[in-house]
Amino acid sequence: MTNHVKLVTIVWILAIVGLGAFAPQVEKNLSGAGWQANGSESVEVRELAQEHFGGNASSAIQVVVHSEDGPVTEGDGSKVLAEVTRMLESEPRIAEVVAPMPGATLSPDGSTAIVLAGAGADTNEMVRVATDLKEPLQDLSASGVTVSPTGSSLLWSDFNEANLDAMLKSEFMSWPVTLAILVLAFGALVAAGLPLILTLAGLVASAGSLVLINELVPVSIWAMNFAMMFALALGIDYALFLVVRYRAARAARRSSDPARAVTDRQEAIAQTMDTAGKAVLLSGLTVLISLSAVMLVPSPSFRSMAGGIMLSVVFVLAATLTLLPLVLFKLDDRINKFSLPWARSGEHRSAKFAAWGERLWKRPVAWGLASLVLLLALAAPLLGLQTAMPSIKVLPEDASARVGYNLVQEAFGEGAPGTLQVLAQRDDAEATTAVLNEDEGIAAVMQPMPAADESDQVLIQAVPTVDPSDPVLGDTVDRLRADLPESAMVGGAPVENLDLKTQLDESTPLVIGVVLVLGFLLLLVALQAPLISLLGTLASLLSTAAAFGVARLIFQEGYGADLLGFESQGFLDAWAPVFFFAMIFAIAMDYTVFLLASAKEHYERTGDAKDAMVGSLAHSGRVIFAAGAVMVAVFFTFALSGPIPPKEMGVVLGIAVLLDAFLVRLVLLPVLLRLTGNAAWYCPAWLRRILPNITFAHD
Repeated sequence: MTNHVKLVTIVWILAIVGLGAFAPQVEKNLSGAGWQANGSESVEVRELAQEHFGGNASSAIQVVVHSEDGPVTEGDGSKVLAEVTRMLESEPRIAEVVAPMPGATLSPDGSTAIVLAGAGADTNEMVRVATDLKEPLQDLSASGVTVSPTGSSLLWSDFNEANLDAMLKSEFMSWPVTLAILVLAFGALVAAGLPLILTLAGLVASAGSLVLINELVPVSIWAMNFAMMFALALGIDYALFLVVRYRAARAARRSSDPARAVTDRQEAIAQTMDTAGKAVLLSGLTVLISLSAVMLVPSPSFRSMAGGIMLSVVFVLAATLTLLPLVLFKLDDRINKFSLPWARSGEHRSAKFAAWGERLWKRPVAWGLASLVLLLALAAPLLGLQTAMPSIKVLPEDASARVGYNLVQEAFGEGAPGTLQVLAQRDDAEATTAVLNEDEGIAAVMQPMPAADESDQVLIQAVPTVDPSDPVLGDTVDRLRADLPESAMVGGAPVENLDLKTQLDESTPLVIGVVLVLGFLLLLVALQAPLISLLGTLASLLSTAAAFGVARLIFQEGYGADLLGFESQGFLDAWAPVFFFAMIFAIAMDYTVFLLASAKEHYERTGDAKDAMVGSLAHSGRVIFAAGAVMVAVFFTFALSGPIPPKEMGVVLGIAVLLDAFLVRLVLLPVLLRLTGNAAWYCPAWLRRILPNITFAHD
């Protein structure tokens, strides 16, 4: 690596400048929708409604015009309605514009009217349409008359906007906190700044890449949001591990002969990459494997989010393994500039963590049981966890979609914002209408709407009796799908959410199983020790379960809601179990690799189980502690964000890292190494012949 300084430097400059040129476009170009279950009945209904019924699909925009003084179709209200219609008809991405109709989209008292703007583009583009039109439409409000665009596309537009704003604020808060922790961990300002610069380079490159990929396949804006957070946390972890190891290796190779200075630095880099570099590479592969399992969920948003995070991890990993060694080689002792008075830059072995390891070695059962009982107690509430897709409560109270939603409920009934769309063959229209009218979960049924083309289908709108986020709606949809004629299909925005939740529930066990198996196999290849690889994998489940147990108490039961500033929905968002599990497991295995790679290095040198356990804590405990503190700080800043989903992510991931880094990896896993002794590192001869020979000890 050090023999190709110019080549590597030029490649990185070209990558950062070339891809970075596209990075500023990331917020504008990435898509805002994709929250759907591909292949589901509700998605098919939406696509058919868009194609054959003038865009009257779930992604259509509903513009609610409300008058405080008399009928909205008279006076200033009629002028506003005319302006709304004109603006919608002038937008080329809008299909058919439907005026308010008495008995359907004009309230009985005449004070509230809905102008329907049909979807003339796909869901991603309709979210962009909503973003482009919502402010101009709101500006049409006159004295006593308010204009509030709402509907599914507006919900995602407002949601993505609020979420992005919260994510950026959290990132802004996390950087100074992160720098402060790194200064304390490294003991030098220059060394502390390296991980942040490195991570920034990886983020710029990945942001530009996402913009280019979006030209081929729609990429959710959430992909960049999550990538920013995840790359920052992991990039700091990796850089911390390498920098600490390099400083120790350089201190041990400091010759008085000036002619050997370059050779000493090269040997220090070689040792660093042969030990810590291998661990970082394996950790990165573990993260990528964990996140790749999310691709099993057939939903565009989840696949693009997982892909976005994986891309950022690839860039950060590449920068850590290629760019960082060159920076260390060039800076050498200058990395210790602006050191704190108490800092000892060449110290790799921590006396305090060595003493902690000795304490655990002497009383493993007591410490092991204490940590296990605490984790199980925190995990116990997990048994009552309930999930659902986000309700309107995730939006700020003044968001256009929420204001319009509330107006629709007040004027047309509790279930009006979640109107069901039923497609059926024309011959089955009468039977379909009869079933809808007889169902106890349906409050009102509209007249069948014939297709705008030659299609032999009708569209029937049905207003449920309950709010779209009420779990009872799921029972109604299941009942209708069982009772309606065979040609009938049930869709609509709330049904798309229900179908996505069902898909997530079905995918979760598969994703968890794949993550665990692949994580175990990678540890097995790296460590060549079946027992400790299995225990290390299973231990990750404890911190994950505990984090979700605490999350249930906070977000489902509402404990601490006032402190965190949110209104409980009564459930956890449906994507949390599958998506957050993959993220938590990736981070947990990150620390597992760091600890067990260090333990294996010591065991390869001495063959002594005690030296492997105590030595791993002495040499990696401080890094794990510092890296865990950085991650907790990064994640908990998201708990202070506005909308509920970033709060959920911050709390769940923050608690998981807190428990995993400080309790599982620094207490429970070392105890398991103590209790299993030499058996932890035993590998059958037949298995050893199959596995590649990977060592961590550097001569």
